[in-house]
Amino acid sequence: MASNSHSPRFVRWSGYFAPTLREEPGDAEVVSHRLMLKAGMIRKVAAGIYDLLPLGLRGLRKVEAIVREEMDRAGAHEVLLPMVTPAELWQETGRWDVYGKELLRFQDRHERWFCLGPTHEEVITDLVRREVRSHRQLPITLYQIQTKFRDEVRPRFGLMRGREFMMKDAYSFDRSDPEAEATYGRMREAYDRVFARCGLRFTSVEAATGAIGGSFSHEYMVLAESGEDQTVSCSKCGFAANIEFAATAPIPSGSRSLQAASDAHPGGRTLQGTPDALPGSRTLQGASASSDAGSLSAPRRKIPRLPGEPSPSPIEPPAPCPKCSAPLSLTRGIEVGHVFKLGEKYSKAMKATFLDAEGKERTMVMGCYGIGIGRTFAAAIEQGHDENGPILPPSIAPFHVLLTTVAQDPRALEAAESLAKELNGAGIEVLWDDRDERAGVKFKDGDLTGIPVKIVVGKRFIEKGTIEIKPRRDGAACEVPPSAALAAAHEFLAR
Repeated sequence: MASNSHSPRFVRWSGYFAPTLREEPGDAEVVSHRLMLKAGMIRKVAAGIYDLLPLGLRGLRKVEAIVREEMDRAGAHEVLLPMVTPAELWQETGRWDVYGKELLRFQDRHERWFCLGPTHEEVITDLVRREVRSHRQLPITLYQIQTKFRDEVRPRFGLMRGREFMMKDAYSFDRSDPEAEATYGRMREAYDRVFARCGLRFTSVEAATGAIGGSFSHEYMVLAESGEDQTVSCSKCGFAANIEFAATAPIPSGSRSLQAASDAHPGGRTLQGTPDALPGSRTLQGASASSDAGSLSAPRRKIPRLPGEPSPSPIEPPAPCPKCSAPLSLTRGIEVGHVFKLGEKYSKAMKATFLDAEGKERTMVMGCYGIGIGRTFAAAIEQGHDENGPILPPSIAPFHVLLTTVAQDPRALEAAESLAKELNGAGIEVLWDDRDERAGVKFKDGDLTGIPVKIVVGKRFIEKGTIEIKPRRDGAACEVPPSAALAAAHEFLAR
């Protein structure tokens, strides 16, 4: 279980800001957007810009804490770079002119040009080139967790595709290609730990580097039927890739190509990676300049299926694996992370060099690594929910236990408060619904929180001295005395 040490573990709902909605949000098109609005986790301020309310922020902070711990464990060092960045740095790499309208540009009072950072390759490279001179100062990996802004032409789907969003972006600087590949491998291991600790079913697949450049990259996908991405995998040799990358991989002699197989794929994006027509009449060519945006640019352009929209047809007949010719299988997923081996694309353009052991000037070899914090939390809801609300993993749920009193009897209230304090003392975060509301209202609101374990103190406690405890996921309840609640909660949270 992840815990945010800066947030209280025991909160009374009667004094908490969690404004749930009874009606269905009219502008919510995907499950996570709809449920986060209903649960009072987010509220819309403008297109693609949201307030994060306490329940939602606690969830995002849980993801953030896991990411921070694993980045530190992998040897990265946290920094915080400015969101406002000067045009001069972007002009050095040429991205000021090619990035496109997603780069929100403005002038200060002295008529100097700046932009809101959608990513920070230029800023971090400038920092390192000014401070690192010798091979003895390398390798180094720096990361930040920060708000980004990309002026999407058609922001949709809540935190899945907003204009303002929270992202972890890390950047590595190495002395050689072999050293850079070793760093890349360590970061991939860290990503595996991050998404496993978040309680998500995920996969990592090979991906095209696109406009961001570099020699290779991998995407991390949370598996969900509502996912905007299709990936292919081979059970025989272990090959896994997104369909764009798979289409460009060498096909074994005599095998039917993935490109030919794409003729049967109507999902708006061929296996070659060219969209037939993205919403807003945006072509891949038009988006490619702006998608040179950093480690998590691609999710901003891939459109989730809407509820009720039919799934794209599978590739018929199955295309062969480009590695071993065995049939490939398809899965759907939501991209939550992307890692790139950048090489010298930015370091060469910005003259980020160091002196090697012989005193020779060499160019640093870079990598970059992104995780969408809000997107990961929203993807967890896309993966885990029912008709009543989210079903969140304990590690990223806003609280571990929802404690509900349905009888306003002083004995029930006293027992609930005592139980909340006991759980709190054992490190379990509790949201106590102590409101003077009807039981039905409390239960409906409780399901919307996504909290994984529910404890009810009600009539059974008054009559028999027992409380009801059950997991949110399968709803199988059991009755135990309050003295057994802590052990039962630990058991349910460990499942």
